[in-house]
Amino acid sequence: MKLTVVGGGSTYTPELIDGFARLRDTLPIEELVLVDPAPERLELVGGLARRIFAKQGHSGRVVTTFDLDEGVEGADAVLLQLRVGGQAARQQDETWPLECGCVGQETTGAGGLAKALRTVPVVLDIAERVRRTNPDAWIIDFTNPVGIVTRALLQAGHKAVGLCNVAIGFQRKFANLLGVSPSDVHLDHVGLNHLTWETGVRLEGPEGENVLPKLLAEHGDTIAADLHLPRPILDRLGVVPSYYLRYYYAHDEVVRELRTKPSRAAEVAEMERELLKTYADPELDEKPALLAKRGGAYYSEAAVDLAASLLGGGGSPYQVVNAYNRGTLPFLPDDAVIEVQAAVGPKGPTPLPVPAVDPLYAGLMANVTAYEDLALEAALRGGRDRVFRALLAHPLIGQYEYADALTDKLIAHNREHLAWA
Repeated sequence: MKLTVVGGGSTYTPELIDGFARLRDTLPIEELVLVDPAPERLELVGGLARRIFAKQGHSGRVVTTFDLDEGVEGADAVLLQLRVGGQAARQQDETWPLECGCVGQETTGAGGLAKALRTVPVVLDIAERVRRTNPDAWIIDFTNPVGIVTRALLQAGHKAVGLCNVAIGFQRKFANLLGVSPSDVHLDHVGLNHLTWETGVRLEGPEGENVLPKLLAEHGDTIAADLHLPRPILDRLGVVPSYYLRYYYAHDEVVRELRTKPSRAAEVAEMERELLKTYADPELDEKPALLAKRGGAYYSEAAVDLAASLLGGGGSPYQVVNAYNRGTLPFLPDDAVIEVQAAVGPKGPTPLPVPAVDPLYAGLMANVTAYEDLALEAALRGGRDRVFRALLAHPLIGQYEYADALTDKLIAHNREHLAWA
């Protein structure tokens, strides 16, 4: 089996490598190719990847290359984890929206739209080259904003599935609180990427006992603290929202916080400098402790599980993925990309039935889906008016004066990445 990681020079890649090494019986990789245009980073990350494989007794070969076509040729699956513009662009995404009193964040709001506009054309070009080289390869997208990027891939006819680590993070956290194995925890997870709610927590499969009320009653303070939300909000909702919902439920509070501390991009950039220094140590043969603060917890386990299922191996029968709606949520278009539990196999994901969704959540999902429609149109066709329409539609913006000002700022900060600008 050959697996290719596009964006393989990321400082986060050793977390992925560690998962591939530990879970080699689930996903028996014979050749792992790391593709990245940054030679210095690729050399450091590739060297550490080989040492991790060697230490853990993995017989697979780790190859590094700057040549995308060479890297994806013959691949059974291609993982996308790229960041167009790097941390410098992320820094911009997280700061200029604050000038208008709007959340500055890399995956939602104005910053998320900027990332989508930079990313979608690049990802589609990569996917076309994968299709020319190997049309049977699966594309697993971990590149944010995952929902919009995955929808672009699916609409272009690619064999693609979107992946996020929010659900597996909750699964691991809830299992720890309940004192059970993560494999015993099944989530009733519903929403869009980075806009999801856990409406049930079941033991031993989708038909198992729902222990969410017990979980909230006994551990609500811990869960609320992790989400930076008041405990009474969780009690009133009776569900567990993802931490991204705080941008909606406490928007103004978050803006005040973001204005008084360094951006997450600045923190990550400093971590990356330290990590690259650490990776240069020829004696290092395991992922360093600092990597745990980098973000993306449990991504490696989720990626292995999904790839194994898509390629006919021993992955879990049910996994949370981003896939076409196709009637699963009747209040959304069939071609909307939703994030739900699905049965996953070699033919791809099939979303499981979802009980009727409370209007409190369905309304916000429908609003953000409409924004994503407009965001994808702007990413594919360009133009100031399309950017403005997407920003005006976003529930975190929604006022024409803000949308106008943010449109100008977005274009000014991203001109080098926007062919139409």
